This record gives sequence, structure tokens and C-alpha cells, in this order.
Amino acid sequence: MIGVALGSFRVAYHDAPAQALLDQPGTLALFSFSPAMAHATDPRHLHVAQAALGSMPLECWSVAGQVSHGREGDLRWSRGAGWQFMAIEADESAGDIESACEHAYDRLLAHLSASPERHLLRVWNYLDNINAGEGDAERYRRFCSARARSMAAHGLVRFPAATAIGHRGPRGRLQVYALSATSDGHALENPRQVSAWEYPRQYGPTAPSFARAMLLPQGGLAISGTAAVIGHASHHVGDVTAQVDEAVANLQALLERAALPVFDALSPLKVYVRHPDDADAVSAALAGHLDASVPRILLQGDICRTELLVEIDGWRFGSPG
Repeated sequence: MIGVALGSFRVAYHDAPAQALLDQPGTLALFSFSPAMAHATDPRHLHVAQAALGSMPLECWSVAGQVSHGREGDLRWSRGAGWQFMAIEADESAGDIESACEHAYDRLLAHLSASPERHLLRVWNYLDNINAGEGDAERYRRFCSARARSMAAHGLVRFPAATAIGHRGPRGRLQVYALSATSDGHALENPRQVSAWEYPRQYGPTAPSFARAMLLPQGGLAISGTAAVIGHASHHVGDVTAQVDEAVANLQALLERAALPVFDALSPLKVYVRHPDDADAVSAALAGHLDASVPRILLQGDICRTELLVEIDGWRFGSPG
């Protein structure tokens, strides 16, 4: 299995029924979005605790090959064509955000080390009340510290691309899911921004542990959560339209760094909006920057800094070869 050649990997949004997508050959993972947190029997189907703003298609990951899937306790996985999806949900009822985070990452990274798809490329983290707590007691800062401890304990030598967003679903529920592969990617940084792991002390005792983007093996770019940050400072406080403009400028800088063309129909984006009332303004601002063919979904999500109102992550794939 170690020698499996990577097949193509794609992400797309669909309006088809969930079961129809799961029944398609090559479906690696499927995501629906609702704070109700329903549970699916198929390990590939994850209900993400984010409320939709407007119409909400399903997000589908697919590969060019046969897919197998299963569960190991509280961790779910699927693999095929050299790619792997992993997900775990941790509950803070027996501790706090730090213990939940360390449990989730310890389980995920232990599974990863025993997998043929051992190269961690991209991670998503969704936790409730992300901005609660003052100073270093803020939940996001505590999450960052716990994540860094777990990564160090497992000998991770390169940070993956990542997103960390607050949800308003079940209290104390942490969701972590990830993409890995048999071949490694290439981490990219944004020339407009300080690398997250080099943030100064003012942002917490442990700097965030993620790369700004990841060039995927076999092509394509996985883009981390991107907001109106220049250098290490937030910009355009209180102006959601200007924050969208700045976030898009950062996205475009990553495309230039990766020598990729502008976003198109093969570039699905997720847009997290702190205040639902800003959804129309965010959509209008995006329409001024992106071609109408660019797939995008809007979710209500709390950004890791209280002054930030919007964050965007997503993908840039090339034309099928």
C-alpha cells in the first residue's frame, strides 16, 4: 500500500441527495452543514456544526479510485487512490478545550503515523465559543497551545494548512477533520503576512501552528483560513466590505506565490461570516472580485480574533489532465 500512486483528488459542491453522492464511486468524504449536529452512519459523511447562510449544497471530496472506510473508536476514516480523510469529535465534558484538543490530535496523529497516507496536508478545527475568555485564557489561545503540544509530541516537522473557526452548535464539542496522502505536499507562506508560527507574544503564549496554504501532491492548492491580516495585524476593524477586499487580496497573493491562475469553476471556497446580517454585504463584495463561476458557500462562523468579521478558505485545482 505504501507504493500506491496518487490518483486525482477533487472537491466540489453538489445539490444531490447525500446518499446518492455516497453511492458514487470514488467518494472519499461528504460534508453537510448544520448546528443541529446530526449523526450519519457512513463514516465518510460528517455533519459540520456550522449554520448555512442561504442555500447550502453538500461538499464532496472525490478520488480516482476505490474507497474503503471505517471507524477506530471515536475516529473515522476513509482512504483511496493514495488519499485519506480522517475526522474526530471530542467532548469537553470530561475536561476543557485543551484536553479535548489534545485527545483529538493525539488520536488523529497516532492514526496518521500508522497509515500509508502519513503526510498531513490540511486540517479543519471547529470549536464553540472560540473568543470566550480574557487574554491568555481565551479559548482559541488555549486551543493553539494544546494543538502545538500534541504536534510536538508526535514529532510533526511541518505544519499543515488549517482553519480554526468558532461554531454555535453543541457546547463543548470540538470537531477536527483532515486530509492526508501517501506523498507530501509543499507548504506555502503569504508574502503579505507574517507566518502564523512567528506571531509575536501579543497573540498568545503559543503561536498558531499552520501554514498559509499547501501545494498538494499531483497539483492543486489547499488554502488555509484567510482574513484581513497584513503582517500580523488585523485591518479594517468594523468594515466588513473592506475586510473581504483584504482577504481576497491575501488569497490572490497565495495564488501568485503558487504560480496558479485566478479562481474559477474549479476553485470551491468557503466563506465564514461572523454576523449573519453581513451575509449580503459579503456576497456583494465577493461578486466584485470573483468570477460568477467560482463556487462558494457562506457559513455563520466566529473568527479567531474578535475584530475579524469574515474569513475565507478553499481550493484551487487545475483542469483535469
